[in-house]
Amino acid sequence: MGRLLANSKYVHLTAKVKGIRVYKRNRMVITNPVVSRKDPTFNTITYDWAPPGLTQKLAMLYMELLPEDKRPVAGTEGAMYRRRQLMRQLPVYDQDPSQCHGPLPEDQLQAMSVFMKRYKEEALGVGEVALPGEGGANPPPVVKGEKQKDGTGNGQATNVQPDPVDTPTTNGTDCCKSEYHCSGCGELAPLDSPVVYAEWAGYDKQWHPTCFVCSECGEALVDLVYYWREGELLCGRHYCQRTRPRCSGCDELIFCEDYKKGADGQAWHQDHYCCWRCGQSLDSPCSCPQTPSPKPV
Repeated sequence: MGRLLANSKYVHLTAKVKGIRVYKRNRMVITNPVVSRKDPTFNTITYDWAPPGLTQKLAMLYMELLPEDKRPVAGTEGAMYRRRQLMRQLPVYDQDPSQCHGPLPEDQLQAMSVFMKRYKEEALGVGEVALPGEGGANPPPVVKGEKQKDGTGNGQATNVQPDPVDTPTTNGTDCCKSEYHCSGCGELAPLDSPVVYAEWAGYDKQWHPTCFVCSECGEALVDLVYYWREGELLCGRHYCQRTRPRCSGCDELIFCEDYKKGADGQAWHQDHYCCWRCGQSLDSPCSCPQTPSPKPV
């Protein structure tokens, strides 16, 4: 994530540690006092990630709209789901050539660098959470050395006290009479309920938190990281493989021109289009007793 967001307009979501960009995942710790007779106790909930730049109240409203099993509460299935989605939607070898199965030749390194630079300038985005009609109004990013004053911390766990329970203001307007519609499902977006904006889509569009998903795989966009292509939201995996072929053997993007394309349309590095048992090309009859499969790398 640090490498992905570096050299982009979202670099403020990273921090430089020993010369390397690392992701500030914006953990959030909520402490609720529980009074039992004379002895007060505290119920603490830690979220491994929360949308940056929000007040505690709005962050909690956002979390409550997510399915319970997908809320990134530390130590739960929701936190594990988030980690799996990070690895699935944003493969490390799509951003870092040193994580590829072998050293890339100079021409492929250059092609990968140009590819990354282009999508950072033209497609990469991080969704913004706000109330309907308030997208694009967030304050500028916190500068280096400045402490964040809301309840979501800035990369470090921050103990916060819950805001007083009250009714979200809607400027005297009935929240049921919202004129804002979700760009995903088409249903109304209540004025007191947070939505997600995508800057590349324009602030005239908004999504319910559960509708902010990849248009190809239908999965929630992890940490609100999205790619915008031809009017669609995409996760990193599906944006990249719509733009570059992806090898069916090693799962990495292909940056050479002499790759193999199978009869089924799948792409392969030349040396990965082979039987995983004997290494013989799948273009030739294989002597292995079982049906050959791609060689795992």
